[in-house]
Amino acid sequence: MLNTESPSSKNKDLDLYATQDLVRVFTEDHIRAAEVVHAAAADLARAVEAAVPRIAAGGRLLYVGAGTSGRLGVLDSVELTPTFSWPRSRAVALLAGGPPALFEAVEGAEDDRKQGAADLVAAQVGPNDVVILVAASGFTPYVLGALEAGKAAGALTIGLANNPSAPVASEAEIGITLDTGSEVISGSTRLKAGTAQKIALNTLSSAIMVRLNKVYGNLMVDMTPTNAKLYRRAVALTVRATGVDETTARLTLEACGYHVKVAIVALLGGCGVAESRRRLEANNGSVRGALAAGARP
Repeated sequence: MLNTESPSSKNKDLDLYATQDLVRVFTEDHIRAAEVVHAAAADLARAVEAAVPRIAAGGRLLYVGAGTSGRLGVLDSVELTPTFSWPRSRAVALLAGGPPALFEAVEGAEDDRKQGAADLVAAQVGPNDVVILVAASGFTPYVLGALEAGKAAGALTIGLANNPSAPVASEAEIGITLDTGSEVISGSTRLKAGTAQKIALNTLSSAIMVRLNKVYGNLMVDMTPTNAKLYRRAVALTVRATGVDETTARLTLEACGYHVKVAIVALLGGCGVAESRRRLEANNGSVRGALAAGARP
């Protein structure tokens, strides 16, 4: 029996617990999920280093999963655009059963290995793409079909599984095992197995974006404001990065379409918006590189 499916030897009278004790059991178990991901840090770092050159060359991030794992992939993919201005077309999520499976179970979809391969082929996967395959069991046929198709296309395949020696991890170019063990509610991998997957995906994609110059220091400087909260955040980030007052930050942001990176380089580099854009473009979007270029005689 898979570790994720094995009945836990602890908390056999879970349904009799007082509410405070019941909640504590769940929260303590999720702490274990974070520890498991932390233990896999070296594998996650290898995945980041392998992914960045392909993404920098124009590749995409493609997430593949079924059920909870697939929905977590969808979540990670859609959050890249508002956080890092990442093009939607370059973060693709494939979920067994298609869009309807976001909201309800599509029976049998995860068992269709051929469909997993077909969906990835239909997404026109190529050698610069990075395919992130997520399955708690590590044996999901839909995900294994996509893994096979990704390898055949020459894409980088990164497999995340919650059981040791699972094919999703062992057959991928880079395998990441998040051995979270049995669940508080036996077999419910939406619990700490899902938590570990969420942390791992968040870590993986965020680290890739840092390496792609989407961050300056620890500031999120390549975001696209789309509501009042994000416009305020853009101003705050610009003030934090440059030390100017809010009025100056806002005026500069208005001049460059609220592109925080451009405003920072314009203010710190003492140049106009057009020159700031040119320096950023010449330095692969790196704020530090653009500022260094302006400082050179």
